[in-house]
Amino acid sequence: MREAPALQQWKRTYVRGNGRTLSYFSGCDYFRLASHPGVLRAVRDGLSRFGLNVAASRVTTGNHALYSRLENDLARFFGAPAALLTSSGYVTNLLVAQALAGNFSHALVDERAHAALQDAAFLLNCPILRFHHRDVDNFAAALHRCGPGSRPVILTDGMFAHDGAVAPLRSYLKLLPQDGLLVVDDAHGAGILGPTGQGTIEMERVSRSRVVQTITFSKALGVYGGAILCSNKLRAKLAASRMFVGSTPLPLPLAFAAGQSLEILRQDKTLRQRLEQNSSFLKATLRRAGFPLPESPGPIVPLHFETSKQIARVKRALLAADIWPPLLYYPGSPANGYFRFVISSEHTPRQLERLVRAVKPFAALAR
Repeated sequence: MREAPALQQWKRTYVRGNGRTLSYFSGCDYFRLASHPGVLRAVRDGLSRFGLNVAASRVTTGNHALYSRLENDLARFFGAPAALLTSSGYVTNLLVAQALAGNFSHALVDERAHAALQDAAFLLNCPILRFHHRDVDNFAAALHRCGPGSRPVILTDGMFAHDGAVAPLRSYLKLLPQDGLLVVDDAHGAGILGPTGQGTIEMERVSRSRVVQTITFSKALGVYGGAILCSNKLRAKLAASRMFVGSTPLPLPLAFAAGQSLEILRQDKTLRQRLEQNSSFLKATLRRAGFPLPESPGPIVPLHFETSKQIARVKRALLAADIWPPLLYYPGSPANGYFRFVISSEHTPRQLERLVRAVKPFAALAR
């Protein structure tokens, strides 16, 4: 494993490292709510009022009114019948799979699905079929291989973190048998996509009747923890799973802060507007410069280069422009890595223009 450098977040859109302060186009705190004064105040107030840790399962002595309040707020914000809190975003998918193990004939998994979904597929205790990334025809072929009378479950990201592309959820659901299920890890889409920020479910205009949406609080909400958005009947089943019963829930100050983040997102409509403006500006400007960017709605801009030498040149140019080089070596990415620029609502026009100037000379090398 490559050990990442230690960085200190600074003034919302900068980091400090190796004695320098650099513009930061990485991480996925899309609205920079992790450093929002109201959210930080909620963490401090929550710690003072409620303490740090309930130190017990919610089914014993670890339940608290904050948890049900946050679940109700989440269900209302995302337009879901019910929500269930989890200790992290990664755990959401594992908990769903554990609770539903043995209920499905096959698990169909996008080949580029997040590792949490890949792990969850094994817990479902059924054959696993992988289909080509966002490929509806290949998905249909995999579904056909399941045979007549099958009851499949689909596992896919909503918005994919490597390039901001969205899964064709409507197309999947049209092909899915009526008793099948679609599990959407919407870690990156929740709070970001859709007219009101309900995520890829809203953007793709699909009913929640056969959909489970899992989310994390560490992206749009800038806090920590996760939640499963589903029907009331499924929530009851999830709450009886071993993983939920045997886990200590989210620390209370984080639950309190997540509620505050959700309220900020609900009230401040300009956050998503600024995020869209910043993302659209950067993508359009880089395309005009000759960069072959994918058509995707997410605030993620991937830049790929062929050789390590080219990547090193781009990295030096970014550092010379006082920009942290977001070079990723992620599962499924090229061996040499690639640059993933994550845009936030709080980046300034000056920062975006400086980024364009830094990478523009390398447009002819991008692939």
